[in-house]
Amino acid sequence: MKILVLSAIAMFSALNAAAQLPPIFAETPKQILETQAIAEFPVNTFLENIAVDQKGNLFVTSYEEGKIYRVVPDGAKSEFAKITGKIAGIAFDQKGNLIVTGWADGKTPSVFRVAKNGQPETLAAIDGAMFLNGITLLSNNKFLIADSYKGAIWEFDATTKKYSIWLADEKLARSNPQNSFPGVNGLKIYNGTLYATNTERQILLKVPIDANGQPGKPVVWLEKINGDDFAVDAQGNLYLTTHVYNNVVRITPDGKTTIIAENGNVVGDTSLAFGRGKKDKNAIYVVTNGGMSLPPAGGVQTAKIVRIRLGAKQ
Repeated sequence: MKILVLSAIAMFSALNAAAQLPPIFAETPKQILETQAIAEFPVNTFLENIAVDQKGNLFVTSYEEGKIYRVVPDGAKSEFAKITGKIAGIAFDQKGNLIVTGWADGKTPSVFRVAKNGQPETLAAIDGAMFLNGITLLSNNKFLIADSYKGAIWEFDATTKKYSIWLADEKLARSNPQNSFPGVNGLKIYNGTLYATNTERQILLKVPIDANGQPGKPVVWLEKINGDDFAVDAQGNLYLTTHVYNNVVRITPDGKTTIIAENGNVVGDTSLAFGRGKKDKNAIYVVTNGGMSLPPAGGVQTAKIVRIRLGAKQ
């Protein structure tokens, strides 16, 4: 199915610079940590997602450009790959290749593979898909992919290139199909449970996964959480980007939420991932679009990759 892909700004046109966001984080406790912008990109660069390899190199998708940038922890960056179209989610397969979601030629929802040398190929056009977004490894070479407008999660086998709906549920969909905010968005698996954000509904879901890799019934875990993408640490703490709310929050396994970064370097924060190098395993890397979806006072800023040292107070 082909759809007209909206620009990164129009994707979130339901809100604009003059809009008043619901104050869902007004009473949230704060423990502001030190942030450092390690790399910057021109204004109106929509950095969308991030994956980190075993050596600690960051691979970042630029939504509208269709580019993947490779960034080392000291901030040196280079163009790693270019896909003809628009790209969103990114994850590693078991061989170290990148699996990327997006739209071939900006029109056809597709899944791509980018080899270790940066060579891209289209694995499959997903018939019936609308807005392929967050992606996470399920098992072997099988991935789960959020479809933010269809209100479903696809299962995609990167070896056979076969795909099917893994889960469709009202809780994954938008409450108002006319709202351009995404429904199901970020996906991560921890301890046999899939965690998923629904940005438009401002909820965080849990979906149990059985021994055969099949989903149980999704349950709303937290409400009034404007989550985009997130990462989970070994203790089960979630670190969540909130995009138009311009903050990063930590959520403990019992659901307690704390703001650990706000405004400043994290305006328009879209995704994050843990460092994997010897010197940055206690850090998270946040990617931003500088406020393209909801410009801050003073206008859209440069896009950034930001390092947050966990445990280091500002």
